[in-house]
Amino acid sequence: MSTLATASAATPPAPARARVRGAGWGVWLAYGLILAFLLVFLIVPIGLVIYTAFVDEAGALTVGHFGNFFGQTVFRESFFNSLWVALASTFFASVIAVPLAYLTVRFEFRGALLIQTLGVLPLIMPPFVGAVALQLIFGRNGSVNLLLNDWFGVTVPIMDGLVGVTFVESIHYFPFILLNLVAAMRNIDGAMEESALNLGARGWRLFRRVIFPLAMPGYLAGATLVFVKVFDDLGTPLVMGITNMLAPQAYLRITSVGLDDPQGYVISVIMIAFSILALWMAARVMKGKDYSTLQKGGGALRRRRLSAWESLLAYGWIVLVLLITLAPHIGILLMSFAKVWSFSVLPDAYTLEHYATVFTDSSQMITNTLLYCSLAAGLDVVLGTAIAYLILRTQLPARQWLDYLASAALAIPGLVLAIGYLRLFRGVEIPFTDTPVVSTWVLIMLAYAVRRLPYALRSCLAALQQVHVSLEEVAHSLGASRLRTIRRIMVPLMVGGILAGFVTSFITAAVELSATILLASAQSQAPMSYGIYLYMQSISGRGPGAALGVLAVVVVAIGTYLSHRFVERSQAMVASTR
Repeated sequence: MSTLATASAATPPAPARARVRGAGWGVWLAYGLILAFLLVFLIVPIGLVIYTAFVDEAGALTVGHFGNFFGQTVFRESFFNSLWVALASTFFASVIAVPLAYLTVRFEFRGALLIQTLGVLPLIMPPFVGAVALQLIFGRNGSVNLLLNDWFGVTVPIMDGLVGVTFVESIHYFPFILLNLVAAMRNIDGAMEESALNLGARGWRLFRRVIFPLAMPGYLAGATLVFVKVFDDLGTPLVMGITNMLAPQAYLRITSVGLDDPQGYVISVIMIAFSILALWMAARVMKGKDYSTLQKGGGALRRRRLSAWESLLAYGWIVLVLLITLAPHIGILLMSFAKVWSFSVLPDAYTLEHYATVFTDSSQMITNTLLYCSLAAGLDVVLGTAIAYLILRTQLPARQWLDYLASAALAIPGLVLAIGYLRLFRGVEIPFTDTPVVSTWVLIMLAYAVRRLPYALRSCLAALQQVHVSLEEVAHSLGASRLRTIRRIMVPLMVGGILAGFVTSFITAAVELSATILLASAQSQAPMSYGIYLYMQSISGRGPGAALGVLAVVVVAIGTYLSHRFVERSQAMVASTR
């Protein structure tokens, strides 16, 4: 998940950058096909969205659409609401993640690994699913407020309006900061901490002046991802009935007014601009600063024991955080079994009917999810492996641009990509049929593939960098062709990274809603994410929706586990060859 932190891959050591043979026609063909794919399914759709926002009905360039946007109260309010929620969510996600990362890395206490594992669990649940569960637990008539009202006569409106959206987004996305910050803190040279201690730095001053600044790259990587994800999120505001934000407004304009409405494209451009701005600002903050340490593989931060009262405070904070962050999982599980859950702390009765309903009425959604995500992840690892090979093993001109173009998908919201597809393929029919392209599920699968390509690419690049070029040179010297070398030597040695990229793409695509909600033209094409959204639109459907959400979480959890296993196996295989 730390894609942003690794978006600009470090320059491989000299031996790994040796190029194998000259570029034959097969290499040029692969380069052309990959470039054509990225142009047709990423660059051109997004370019068309941007172009449409800057032209009038006669086709002349204009900025009048943007003037109209900021001239309307509802759009100005939506813009500032989205900005406020993104910034507030980043702040509160930091409040949760920074202490948790510091405690588990800096101090010795039992359960540190379990705490870090549980802290990542929110990522395996779509935020719009957690929003419904959190309403039942923290809403005005939720479990917590019912108890507070009975005990103290007060209620806390934590799930109301934009505050509720911020609460849900903070809980769901804080693991991005936690993962990156833990990794960064573990790489800090312990000698720097010792020097600071010898100079009198202690406690808060040591953290503020030494440890946190050295871990700043990891923090900025995670915080930027949180901002971008929240700013572009569509499902959570829609499920909570909040429409005065940018993503819901873009969706409503396109679906209600139509594809020719310029304001939907203006909102899309603003969302792209702020995503790119966030990534640029993170890079700008780190530019010209040295965060490197003097050691590699030596002593890390010295872990010290907590005193009795410090342990009490630390465990109290950790338990509180984990209870809150695990609340969506607990709530959605209870809801999936609840026959009646209204104005009560816990469900009044339990049933298995919701699961029976899902398997009876929504089995096609599960099949669709497995089909779309498998095809998208398979396409991603094929493209990722090919791009990695072209970058690291050939001398093709401008080959690095394939990496730049593929990684650009990180800054493109799924909703915007879907709008671009609808605009680009409007009126286009499948050859030899009368079926419009926009009415098929193929665009859903392609949107998944394009949006998740950067994840698979990073895994494939890392895997190929660990395969020494001399192995390929030996194969060539024995008469093996380039294709045979790739198939018999490189792919088997890269299999761990390839599989990790496949699973990462699969599990993240399985919870995609922003692109799906526009591209699914019929319920028969709906994957689980869209099915959950449809169920959650009515009180009577929330039980089956929760059951489908539990199944989605199970699918993602299994995929996450397999991803870790594949990475470990890959590392073990590489270590055994050295």
